[in-house]
Amino acid sequence: QVTLVESGGGLVQPGGSLRLSCVASGTSIRPNNMRWYRQAPGKERTLVSSISPTGTTNYADSVKGRFTISRDNVKKTVDLQMNSLNPDDTAVYYCNADVFSQQLGFKNYWGQGTQVTVSS
Repeated sequence: QVTLVESGGGLVQPGGSLRLSCVASGTSIRPNNMRWYRQAPGKERTLVSSISPTGTTNYADSVKGRFTISRDNVKKTVDLQMNSLNPDDTAVYYCNADVFSQQLGFKNYWGQGTQVTVSS
């Protein structure tokens, strides 16, 4: 079984920073592309950022220059450093990854989500 567990959400004032982390767990697993999505109340879930196993990154236009995605292939983690946060960044943030396991092959997995609230 493969699980993704996020941490690091919370309440922050406008202009502040937060760092989200996600760890992939399971037996003999190898994460491939890893991503962060977010879903604001009443809105669809959207892709925030992605990172390949070799470190190639992509960002939504709304977060370029403010958010930085990174990963540790040994620890099987992906982080999202979020700076200059504004109320429009308020959402539940989800970790998503394509993970190879010997038991199940390649599958796509979601974390349970972590709330980020930007408010004064």
